[in-house]
Amino acid sequence: MFRITQYLRELAQAQHSGSYPAPTRPGLARTEVASQDSSSQVGRSAAAGRHARGPVVIWNLIRRCNLTCKHCYAQSADHEYAGELSTQEVFSTLDDLKAAGVPALILSGGEPLLRPDFFEIAQRAKALGFHVSLSSNGTLIDLPMADRIAAFGFDYVGVSLDGLKATHDKFRRLDGAFDLSLAGVRLLHARGIKVGLRYTMTALNGHDFPALLELMRTEGAQKFYFSHLNYAGRGNIHRGKDAHHVATREAMEQLFDRAWDAAVRGLDEEYVTGNNDADGPYLLHWLRQRQPELHERFGADLRRRLVAWGGNSSGVNVANIDNLGHVHPDTMWWHHDLGSVRERRFGEIWADTSDPLMAGLKAKPRQVGGRCASCRDFDICGGNTRVRAQQLTGDTWGEDPGCYLLDEEIGVAPASDQPATTARRVIPLEVHDA
Repeated sequence: MFRITQYLRELAQAQHSGSYPAPTRPGLARTEVASQDSSSQVGRSAAAGRHARGPVVIWNLIRRCNLTCKHCYAQSADHEYAGELSTQEVFSTLDDLKAAGVPALILSGGEPLLRPDFFEIAQRAKALGFHVSLSSNGTLIDLPMADRIAAFGFDYVGVSLDGLKATHDKFRRLDGAFDLSLAGVRLLHARGIKVGLRYTMTALNGHDFPALLELMRTEGAQKFYFSHLNYAGRGNIHRGKDAHHVATREAMEQLFDRAWDAAVRGLDEEYVTGNNDADGPYLLHWLRQRQPELHERFGADLRRRLVAWGGNSSGVNVANIDNLGHVHPDTMWWHHDLGSVRERRFGEIWADTSDPLMAGLKAKPRQVGGRCASCRDFDICGGNTRVRAQQLTGDTWGEDPGCYLLDEEIGVAPASDQPATTARRVIPLEVHDA
């Protein structure tokens, strides 16, 4: 997860005071807590207990969902799935996660509110001291459910919205889904719960993105999570003209503009992205273009902060447990099973680097090829999303086709001038405090 707001608030503070602020979480650096949809409070929780070295865990407690969304990575449907973890198995795994130093849980699905023992699980997690977030489609959050969520005290609730009414209902394949989800957001906000909107941009819903940013502000949602879709690339030669890449760049500029406005005005709004770590280097490009004076004065400071963040955290600072208890490097790696919590403790599975994928993900730095190997900002993004490279090119350690930065922006030769090779080069990774 890339916390845009954190960095832009620091820049706003530097603009006001004349000096860049000291790190707020000294010593975390590459072990900084990060996830696809965790809040900055998670990072503060980790700083309070620096002995904790475990990842944030996104836990798909149930695969069943009342919706059949077009872009669901779990391919959920509205029926039971055999073999899911029992309540006692979940409780036992919670104990293992605590022992492994996991600071935060994101309880997801399917639709987690469909699980009969969901609040028992959440209560147990809270009692063990985890930062507990709920990821929901929002359609089941009526008045009684909102009261129950409020009484429990979730640290954060993220509700998915794919666009305005017509777009969202089409994506979710249910007429009225938007109205139900928005009503849920309003009920949670009225009860003082930190609630955010979760949005995945595709070619079919990008037109609603600006309106969703406005909706967030008018509805009082405190967080906007922008998820990139893992789409097929068009190759390096046409990267600058690729419609997906152009749309992504435009969306990021809108998001950075909005986050900067909130930071300067001191608004209680948080903007984060996930699934494309090129967002880190692109923030530097945005600063150079939009705020050249600030870039001249504080660009080097910002870059040091971004290097300390280190980019992609799959297999390092973020983990996934699916509904059957299988552990994965993150939610996009469901096709790669690291082991089952029914057979081994989570900490043992997570620390096991006999699996070649985990060994490669945990390597510092990762060994990558193609544009990623030559990129001058590799130390910021860490080679971006490895699962996208694997799925679209067949090479887990090749370049990420989802990188939307131009060759000249990352200091590599144009694709037509590059030799046809998959040779990899190890890039030294400088580590700074975050």
